[in-house]
Amino acid sequence: MIWQKTIARPFKVKGIGLHCGEPVTLTVLPASANQGLKFLRTDLPGRPTIRAHFTQVVDTTRATTLGAGTVTLGTVEHLLAALFGLGIDNAVIEVDGPEVPIMDGSALPFVELLLKAGTQLLPWPRAYLLVQQPVEYTNGDGWIRVMPGALRISYAIDFSHPLIRRQHYSLFLESDSFRREIAPARTFGFLKEVQFLKSRGLARGGSLENAVVLDEQGVLNPEGLRFPEEFVRHKILDMLGDLALLGLPLVGRLEVTRGSHELHRKFIQHLVSQEDAWRLWVPPLHNRESRRPAATLARLMEAPALA
Repeated sequence: MIWQKTIARPFKVKGIGLHCGEPVTLTVLPASANQGLKFLRTDLPGRPTIRAHFTQVVDTTRATTLGAGTVTLGTVEHLLAALFGLGIDNAVIEVDGPEVPIMDGSALPFVELLLKAGTQLLPWPRAYLLVQQPVEYTNGDGWIRVMPGALRISYAIDFSHPLIRRQHYSLFLESDSFRREIAPARTFGFLKEVQFLKSRGLARGGSLENAVVLDEQGVLNPEGLRFPEEFVRHKILDMLGDLALLGLPLVGRLEVTRGSHELHRKFIQHLVSQEDAWRLWVPPLHNRESRRPAATLARLMEAPALA
């Protein structure tokens, strides 16, 4: 893909916030080149803006939460995964509440809405972060490594639950493989954990309609699982949503073991700091050399100043 993309037509969807339990309306609008992805809290005075950028992450407890000053927006990862997986670089996302709606707990509803809206190519080349040397980050039992190569993700998880145990999944990331293999995978939790969260005022919007819930032996959802490895597939979905916060596509082979939103965030920070291990690359256009657009470099290295 040479050119940046946005959506062709705006769309609107209503849903429930997973943790706040409140109705939320989300509207996705086209944006011009080099704008990246940004959220607007339309329910607050002045419609404050929050960039979808790793420097804007303020919390990774149970979800990825972005913030700017005192304004926050939670549970952004599933929508960001849909945008990233479909190669959409620029969009304005209006939200009239503190969370992105959870929908069915996967990225599939967002993917279907984005496909229906269509895409539009923009007259500016897309830049990539091209990995040239291995980079690894370890945090406790979890670790992430990226190596030179096409974008392939291998993810492993390890839970004591008899239905999960150790699961592993690997795929080359293309829009078709993302839609088929990753987007439908739902978020999951354990019954005791859900009960504890609700007692603490969290997961108030959670239900069997928007999450896979497990008791000590199996799945409580009457329809069962969408995939045998739905749990690890959803972890890949979360990784892609967090990877969207890099601000441009990654070209490299990713390996993840026992990942989390916090590990994803710290890995992205570590990767960006290793400037000798990567370079910004733009596909040659009309026999011109690759270049480093200033707007792209600024978007990668730090959150751009808001217009």
